[in-house]
Parts: sequence; structure tokens; C-alpha cells
Amino acid sequence: MIVVTGGAGFIGSAFVAKLNAEGQDAIVIVDELESSGKWKNLVKRRYTDYIHKGAFLEMVVSNRVPFPVEAIVHMGACSSTTEQDADYLMENNFHYTSFLADWALARGVRFVYASSAATYGDGGRSFSDDDEVTRGLRPINMYGYSKQLFDLRVLREGLQDRVAGIKFFNVFGPNEYHKGDMTSVVFKAFHQIRETGKVRLFKSYRPEYGDGGQKRDFVYVKDCVEALWWLLNHREANGIFNLGTGQARTWNDLIRAVYAALSLPPAIDYIEMPEAIRGQYQYFTEARMDKLRAAGCPVAFSPLEDAVGDYVKNHLLTADPYL
Repeated sequence: MIVVTGGAGFIGSAFVAKLNAEGQDAIVIVDELESSGKWKNLVKRRYTDYIHKGAFLEMVVSNRVPFPVEAIVHMGACSSTTEQDADYLMENNFHYTSFLADWALARGVRFVYASSAATYGDGGRSFSDDDEVTRGLRPINMYGYSKQLFDLRVLREGLQDRVAGIKFFNVFGPNEYHKGDMTSVVFKAFHQIRETGKVRLFKSYRPEYGDGGQKRDFVYVKDCVEALWWLLNHREANGIFNLGTGQARTWNDLIRAVYAALSLPPAIDYIEMPEAIRGQYQYFTEARMDKLRAAGCPVAFSPLEDAVGDYVKNHLLTADPYL
């Protein structure tokens, strides 16, 4: 059985779709659906069971998991970069991950977990996933810190040869629809264009970046799940890895790609950035991808324009946009 935590969420459900495509349906989904629309991500999926995240944690802690487990792909977490409840993030992101990792390692179960590029903070210490760089990172929000804590535990206890951690950069694509304010700018731009014809982007407050010239490493979720599938099947590939394209692009590039997919001329309004986030805003992110490639991962990442075009034309514009 493959356990996918966060299996109804964005990346988790996309990975379950990949498992199904590979003929796998011995899958247990672990998540917390509540009143969100995440359940829609599961409608077309084949899996054995769904277990609430709290119930699964009780099974793990009491050593009463009632089925054999081959692997845990731990994508479940609070992913809001603006979450202010530090105790919640500690329990949900750090301690929960620790309990699952301890259980898996004690039983020889493959453990792949989601870290985040938010651990890099303002990027002043580079975007290298070298272990020595990771030890010195200083996240600038509590979400990033909650992810950094488990990465540090992996390094402190020498677990980097036994688990695979993934620092996701700016992921976008189908199945993100339920994420509210945390949906990608591609998703938001598509709907802004449909509603007003224009897209709003934050102005730049640094002279070296023009308005909309701030850069991110945008990576398509369909490429991410190919990398996860490879890691699941290569137990020898362990460590903490970046997962991005390795090529930063501007917000302007991203928005132009959305307009191009809609065959419309771009129209962008640059708006003031809220004071509350100016001090935490990243002007540049770009994944160093040498480490994952050196491990043997063969995934080729889609060019931005191709990925955005696929997302818009084959998902956002369709009546059934779920993977």
C-alpha cells in the first residue's frame, strides 16, 4: 500500500493521478476534507481507502496501522505562507512529519516528504540544496520555518541517506482550485482576465527590478509528480532536493503566457504591495537543480509557455478541469 498524505490536496492528488496512470490503485489517501472543495480532486481517482489525518496519526503513534505499507509520500501540511498560528504549524508541519518519518524508518518504509523553497527566506544565502547551505538558512515566515525544522532534523540525525525531501518552488497547475488565496498566479490571472480583462501585479520596490520584473522559478505540477514517481521507485536516491525548473522567469513572462494561451493581448495593472508583506517579499527564486540531476532523476521540465498553455487550454477552460 502507498500512503499519500495530503492526497486530496493540490500536489498530493496530482500524484495520486500519476499513480493511477501507472496502474497503481493500492493507495490510502490521508487528508482532512472538512467543507473544502478538495473532495472533487478525488472523484476520478482509484484508491483503497480514505483516512482522516488525525485518525492516521493515532494509528501510527499507537502502532496500529491495519495494512501493510510500502511507502509514505507525505505531501500533507498547512501550506499557507501567511499562517500566523505558530503552534498549529509546529504540530501540523513539523511534529506530524516527525511521527510519520520515525514510523516509516523503523519499518524500512520508503519516506518521501515535502519541504519548501520558503525555507530559503530572502534568498540571500543562495538557492542551493547543498546540506551545508540548508543548515544555515533563515526562513522569513513561520511556514518556511516549520518546514526548515524537519530538514534540520534530517541533517542533525543523519537521515539524509534514508529519506527524500523535496523543496518545491512555485508550483502551478490543475487540482489547485480549492486553495483560495494560495492558488497560483496563473489561476488568479486567468480568472481576473475573464472578469475584468486585466491582471493585477505588485509594483517593485527595488530599483534593480522593474514592475512585474520580479522573478520566480515556476514549475508545472505535472512535472513535479514525474519527479516524485521517480523518487518513489529509486530508494537509493535520498537527500533533500530542490524541485523547480532551474530557470527563473518574471511575473510579466508568466502573465503574457496566460494571455497568449487565451489569444488575447496582455493588459497588466501594477498595484501597491501591502505594507505587511513588503519585508517578507521574495524578489528572486531559482532552484539549483544539480543535486537531483546528479542523483539520476531524468525529468525534463516543460518550458513556461508550454506548461501555462496546457494548464489554461486543457484544464482551466474545460468543464471538467480536474486531473
